[in-house]
Amino acid sequence: MIPTPTNTALKTLPTYQPGRPIEEVARELNLPANEIIKLASNENPLGPSPLAIAAMQKVLANLNLYPDGNAFYLKQKLAEKLGIAPANLVLGNGSNEIIEFVGHTYFAPGVDVVVSQFCFAIYPLVAKLFGANLITVPAKNHGHDLPAMLKAITPQTRVVFVANPNNPTGTLAPREDVIRFVNVIPDHVLLVMDEAYIEFLDDPLDLASLVRLGVRPNLLLMRTFSKIYGLAGLRIGYGIGHPDLISTLEKIRQPFNINSIAQAGALAALGDEEHIRKTRANNFAGLEFFQRAFRDMKLEYVQSAANFILVRVGEGQRVFEAMQKQGVIVRPMGGYQLGEWIRISVGTPRENERCVESLEKILPQ
Repeated sequence: MIPTPTNTALKTLPTYQPGRPIEEVARELNLPANEIIKLASNENPLGPSPLAIAAMQKVLANLNLYPDGNAFYLKQKLAEKLGIAPANLVLGNGSNEIIEFVGHTYFAPGVDVVVSQFCFAIYPLVAKLFGANLITVPAKNHGHDLPAMLKAITPQTRVVFVANPNNPTGTLAPREDVIRFVNVIPDHVLLVMDEAYIEFLDDPLDLASLVRLGVRPNLLLMRTFSKIYGLAGLRIGYGIGHPDLISTLEKIRQPFNINSIAQAGALAALGDEEHIRKTRANNFAGLEFFQRAFRDMKLEYVQSAANFILVRVGEGQRVFEAMQKQGVIVRPMGGYQLGEWIRISVGTPRENERCVESLEKILPQ
C-alpha cells in the first residue's frame, strides 16, 4: 500500500485521456500502422515545418549540453514577431504547463475559477487538483456565453478561462463580446485567453496589443507551437502577459523546461511562412469538405473556426470504435458531456475522404 496522498483532491480527480496514438491502435487491432490515419488530436496533417526539421537536426550533436534555460533566441524572435518585449513571454512544456503555472499561482481552496461548459478538459482538472471551486457556465450554441460568464464572477473568483476558438467545439466568440469582456473583467481576476488556434483565423482579434500597451495587467494569452506549426511532439507553448505577471509565473517554471530540440524547432518554424500558408489553405479546404459531406449526410455539426470539427453521429463511442476498426482514429466526446458527438481533426484531402467513407459505412442512411 502506498502512503496516503495528502492532496485529497486526487481521490476524485479523473485522469486525462488523450487521443489514441497510431501505434497503440495498430497493436490492439492487429492492423498495419501505415494503414491507420489519426484525426483525433488536432495535429497538423502536413507535418512539421521543413525548416524546423533541418534546425533540429543541427542541435543533435550537442545534446550532452543543457539547453538555454531562458530560451534567449526563441524569446527574442517571438517578441519581435508579436511586437512585444521578451519580458512579456513565459515558455511552457505545451500550453498545459502554462495552465499549471496559473494553478500554482492563483488556485487554492476557497478560490473560484470560472469556465464554460464544453471547455478544454485541463482547466477543470487543474482547478480541482489545487482544491479550487469550479464554476461552470452553461454554453450558448456550444460556445462561450461571455455575458453569463461575467455575471458568474464572484469576489472569490481569481481566474476565468476562455478558449477562443474553443476546443473541443471549434466555436468562435463574437468579437464585440470578447472586447467588452476583456475591458470590464474585474481587476482582481486573471483572464486567461487560450489562443491555441488563433493562427487559423482570417482576421483574429489582436489582444496582444493590450499587452503591448500595458493596459490590462490581469490578461494572460496562451499560444502554442503544437497546431499550425506542426510541432505537437516537441511540447512547446507560451504565455503573453504583463512583465509583473510573467515574472511571477517564472518563479514556478522548472529550469530547462524547454529542451534544446524544441527551442531550435520552434525558432525555425516561426520564420516558415510558406508552411503556415499551406497549412491554413489545407485546413480551410478540409473544413469546407467536411461541412459539405455532413450536410449531404444530414448530420448536425458545429461551425468551426479551428482545425477540427464536431459532428453529431448518435452513439459517439460506438461510432468511434467502429471507425477505429477501419483504421480511422477520431475522438469520442463522452468525456465532454457530448456523448452523441465525435470530433474530427482536419487531415490531408485523402485522409478526409477516407474518414467520410468510413462514416458512411457505419451510419444508417
